[in-house]
Amino acid sequence: MTSSMPPVHAESGLFVCFEGGEGAGKSTQSRLLQEWLEAAGHTVVLTFEPGDTPVGQRLREIVLDPATGALSDRTEALVYAADKAEHVDTVVLPALARGEVVITDRYVDSALAYQGAGRALSADEVEPIMRWATGGLRPHLTVLLDLAPQAGLGRFTERDRIEAESIDFHQRVREAFLALAAAGEEGRYLVLDARAPVEEIAAAIRDRVSSLLSSAVVG
Repeated sequence: MTSSMPPVHAESGLFVCFEGGEGAGKSTQSRLLQEWLEAAGHTVVLTFEPGDTPVGQRLREIVLDPATGALSDRTEALVYAADKAEHVDTVVLPALARGEVVITDRYVDSALAYQGAGRALSADEVEPIMRWATGGLRPHLTVLLDLAPQAGLGRFTERDRIEAESIDFHQRVREAFLALAAAGEEGRYLVLDARAPVEEIAAAIRDRVSSLLSSAVVG
Protein backbone atom coordinates (compact mmCIF):
# COMPACT_ATOMS: atom_id res chain seq x y z
CA MET A 1 0.00 0.00 0.00
CA THR A 2 1.83 3.05 -1.23
CA SER A 3 1.15 6.74 -1.68
CA SER A 4 3.09 9.36 -3.61
CA MET A 5 2.44 11.86 -0.80
CA PRO A 6 5.11 11.69 1.93
CA PRO A 7 3.95 11.26 5.53
CA VAL A 8 3.36 14.49 7.44
CA HIS A 9 3.48 14.60 11.24
CA ALA A 10 2.35 17.73 13.07
CA GLU A 11 5.19 19.63 14.74
CA SER A 12 2.98 20.67 17.64
CA GLY A 13 0.31 18.83 19.57
CA LEU A 14 -0.12 15.06 19.66
CA PHE A 15 -2.32 13.15 17.23
CA VAL A 16 -3.56 9.74 18.41
CA CYS A 17 -5.86 7.54 16.36
CA PHE A 18 -7.89 4.49 17.35
CA GLU A 19 -8.59 1.92 14.66
CA GLY A 20 -10.17 -1.53 14.52
CA GLY A 21 -13.24 -3.41 13.48
CA GLU A 22 -16.77 -3.11 14.75
CA GLY A 23 -17.24 -3.48 18.50
CA ALA A 24 -13.52 -3.47 19.31
CA GLY A 25 -13.86 -0.84 22.05
CA LYS A 26 -12.41 2.19 20.27
CA SER A 27 -14.90 4.63 21.78
CA THR A 28 -14.31 3.30 25.30
CA GLN A 29 -10.54 3.49 25.05
CA SER A 30 -10.64 6.92 23.39
CA ARG A 31 -12.69 8.24 26.29
CA LEU A 32 -10.44 6.66 28.92
CA LEU A 33 -7.37 8.16 27.30
CA GLN A 34 -9.04 11.56 27.17
CA GLU A 35 -9.92 11.40 30.86
CA TRP A 36 -6.37 10.40 31.81
CA LEU A 37 -4.78 13.16 29.74
CA GLU A 38 -7.15 15.84 31.02
CA ALA A 39 -6.49 14.76 34.60
CA ALA A 40 -2.80 15.34 33.85
CA GLY A 41 -3.59 18.89 32.70
CA HIS A 42 -3.58 18.46 28.92
CA THR A 43 -6.14 20.00 26.58
CA VAL A 44 -7.76 17.22 24.58
CA VAL A 45 -10.00 17.19 21.51
CA LEU A 46 -11.90 13.90 21.31
CA THR A 47 -13.29 13.42 17.84
CA PHE A 48 -14.36 10.75 15.34
CA GLU A 49 -14.90 9.89 11.70
CA PRO A 50 -17.15 10.02 9.85
CA GLY A 51 -19.41 12.82 11.02
CA ASP A 52 -17.78 15.12 13.57
CA THR A 53 -18.32 18.30 11.53
CA PRO A 54 -21.58 19.83 10.27
CA VAL A 55 -20.72 18.73 6.73
CA GLY A 56 -19.54 15.38 8.03
CA GLN A 57 -22.86 14.74 9.76
CA ARG A 58 -24.62 14.85 6.41
CA LEU A 59 -21.98 12.68 4.76
CA ARG A 60 -22.24 10.16 7.62
CA GLU A 61 -25.97 9.83 6.99
CA ILE A 62 -25.28 8.97 3.37
CA VAL A 63 -22.71 6.24 4.00
CA LEU A 64 -24.14 4.66 7.15
CA ASP A 65 -27.93 4.92 6.88
CA PRO A 66 -29.33 1.56 5.65
CA ALA A 67 -31.96 3.58 3.78
CA THR A 68 -29.21 4.79 1.42
CA GLY A 69 -29.07 1.33 -0.08
CA ALA A 70 -26.31 0.33 -2.49
CA LEU A 71 -23.64 2.86 -3.42
CA SER A 72 -20.95 2.57 -6.05
CA ASP A 73 -17.76 1.52 -4.26
CA ARG A 74 -15.97 4.57 -5.67
CA THR A 75 -18.80 6.85 -4.58
CA GLU A 76 -18.57 5.49 -1.05
CA ALA A 77 -14.80 6.00 -0.95
CA LEU A 78 -15.12 9.58 -2.17
CA VAL A 79 -17.78 10.41 0.42
CA TYR A 80 -15.42 9.18 3.14
CA ALA A 81 -12.58 11.21 1.59
CA ALA A 82 -14.74 14.35 1.69
CA ASP A 83 -15.52 13.76 5.36
CA LYS A 84 -11.83 13.36 6.15
CA ALA A 85 -10.84 16.50 4.28
CA GLU A 86 -13.36 18.59 6.20
CA HIS A 87 -12.46 16.92 9.51
CA VAL A 88 -8.72 17.51 9.14
CA ASP A 89 -9.04 21.09 7.95
CA THR A 90 -11.61 22.26 10.50
CA VAL A 91 -11.00 20.10 13.58
CA VAL A 92 -7.70 18.21 13.62
CA LEU A 93 -5.17 20.69 12.24
CA PRO A 94 -6.43 23.72 14.20
CA ALA A 95 -6.26 21.75 17.46
CA LEU A 96 -2.75 20.47 16.74
CA ALA A 97 -1.63 23.99 15.86
CA ARG A 98 -2.83 25.06 19.32
CA GLY A 99 -0.62 22.36 20.87
CA GLU A 100 -3.54 20.18 21.95
CA VAL A 101 -3.90 16.42 21.99
CA VAL A 102 -6.26 15.14 19.31
CA ILE A 103 -7.77 11.68 19.77
CA THR A 104 -9.78 10.40 16.83
CA ASP A 105 -11.95 7.32 16.62
CA ARG A 106 -11.09 6.22 13.04
CA TYR A 107 -8.97 7.90 10.40
CA VAL A 108 -7.34 7.00 7.06
CA ASP A 109 -6.60 3.37 7.94
CA SER A 110 -10.34 2.73 8.22
CA ALA A 111 -10.84 3.82 4.62
CA LEU A 112 -7.92 1.70 3.46
CA ALA A 113 -9.33 -1.32 5.29
CA TYR A 114 -13.05 -0.91 4.61
CA GLN A 115 -13.02 0.62 1.14
CA GLY A 116 -9.64 -0.65 -0.04
CA ALA A 117 -10.01 -4.24 1.17
CA GLY A 118 -13.63 -4.74 2.15
CA ARG A 119 -14.94 -3.36 -1.15
CA ALA A 120 -13.92 -4.30 -4.68
CA LEU A 121 -11.27 -1.59 -4.79
CA SER A 122 -7.52 -1.82 -4.29
CA ALA A 123 -5.68 -0.01 -1.54
CA ASP A 124 -3.41 1.45 -4.22
CA GLU A 125 -6.48 3.18 -5.68
CA VAL A 126 -7.90 4.35 -2.37
CA GLU A 127 -4.77 5.47 -0.51
CA PRO A 128 -3.70 8.39 -2.77
CA ILE A 129 -7.22 9.83 -2.53
CA MET A 130 -7.30 9.59 1.26
CA ARG A 131 -3.77 10.95 1.68
CA TRP A 132 -4.60 13.89 -0.62
CA ALA A 133 -7.82 14.56 1.29
CA THR A 134 -5.91 14.71 4.59
CA GLY A 135 -2.85 16.53 3.25
CA GLY A 136 -0.71 13.52 4.08
CA LEU A 137 -1.22 14.07 7.82
CA ARG A 138 -0.41 10.94 9.83
CA PRO A 139 -1.08 10.27 13.50
CA HIS A 140 1.87 10.21 15.88
CA LEU A 141 0.35 6.97 17.16
CA THR A 142 -2.31 4.60 15.81
CA VAL A 143 -3.77 2.17 18.34
CA LEU A 144 -5.21 -0.87 16.59
CA LEU A 145 -7.68 -2.81 18.73
CA ASP A 146 -7.78 -6.22 17.09
CA LEU A 147 -10.90 -8.37 17.40
CA ALA A 148 -12.44 -11.17 15.36
CA PRO A 149 -15.48 -9.93 13.42
CA GLN A 150 -17.74 -12.58 14.94
CA ALA A 151 -16.99 -11.24 18.42
CA GLY A 152 -17.30 -7.56 17.57
CA LEU A 153 -20.48 -7.72 15.53
CA GLY A 154 -22.14 -9.77 18.23
CA ARG A 155 -22.17 -6.65 20.40
CA PHE A 156 -24.74 -4.90 18.17
CA THR A 157 -28.50 -5.40 18.14
CA GLU A 158 -28.99 -3.00 15.21
CA ARG A 159 -26.49 -2.52 12.40
CA ASP A 160 -25.76 0.35 10.04
CA ARG A 161 -24.92 -0.03 6.34
CA ILE A 162 -21.31 -1.06 7.00
CA GLU A 163 -21.92 -3.19 10.08
CA ALA A 164 -24.53 -5.15 8.11
CA GLU A 165 -21.93 -6.40 5.60
CA SER A 166 -20.94 -10.08 5.55
CA ILE A 167 -18.49 -11.75 7.90
CA ASP A 168 -16.18 -12.24 4.91
CA PHE A 169 -16.19 -8.47 4.32
CA HIS A 170 -15.31 -7.77 7.95
CA GLN A 171 -12.61 -10.46 7.94
CA ARG A 172 -10.96 -8.75 4.96
CA VAL A 173 -11.14 -5.49 6.90
CA ARG A 174 -9.47 -7.07 9.93
CA GLU A 175 -6.67 -8.54 7.83
CA ALA A 176 -6.11 -5.17 6.15
CA PHE A 177 -5.79 -3.39 9.51
CA LEU A 178 -3.19 -5.90 10.66
CA ALA A 179 -1.28 -5.57 7.39
CA LEU A 180 -1.25 -1.78 7.70
CA ALA A 181 0.13 -2.01 11.23
CA ALA A 182 2.80 -4.52 10.18
CA ALA A 183 3.93 -2.29 7.31
CA GLY A 184 3.67 0.99 9.22
CA GLU A 185 6.38 3.35 10.33
CA GLU A 186 8.36 2.00 13.24
CA GLY A 187 6.84 2.98 16.57
CA ARG A 188 3.75 4.53 15.01
CA TYR A 189 1.43 1.58 15.73
CA LEU A 190 0.35 -0.17 18.91
CA VAL A 191 -1.58 -3.39 18.25
CA LEU A 192 -3.59 -4.71 21.19
CA ASP A 193 -5.90 -7.68 21.70
CA ALA A 194 -9.35 -6.15 22.16
CA ARG A 195 -10.41 -9.20 24.19
CA ALA A 196 -8.11 -8.18 27.05
CA PRO A 197 -9.59 -6.46 30.13
CA VAL A 198 -10.47 -2.81 29.51
CA GLU A 199 -8.07 -1.49 32.16
CA GLU A 200 -5.21 -3.64 30.87
CA ILE A 201 -5.68 -2.18 27.39
CA ALA A 202 -5.93 1.35 28.79
CA ALA A 203 -2.70 0.91 30.78
CA ALA A 204 -0.80 -0.22 27.67
CA ILE A 205 -2.08 2.80 25.76
CA ARG A 206 -1.16 5.20 28.57
CA ASP A 207 2.35 3.74 28.67
CA ARG A 208 2.91 4.36 24.97
CA VAL A 209 1.33 7.83 25.01
CA SER A 210 3.46 8.79 28.02
CA SER A 211 6.62 8.12 26.02
CA LEU A 212 5.31 10.29 23.18
CA LEU A 213 4.36 13.15 25.51
CA SER A 214 7.96 13.41 26.70
CA SER A 215 9.02 14.70 23.29
CA ALA A 216 5.80 16.32 22.04
CA VAL A 217 5.06 20.04 22.05
CA VAL A 218 1.73 19.99 23.88
CA GLY A 219 -0.22 22.29 26.15
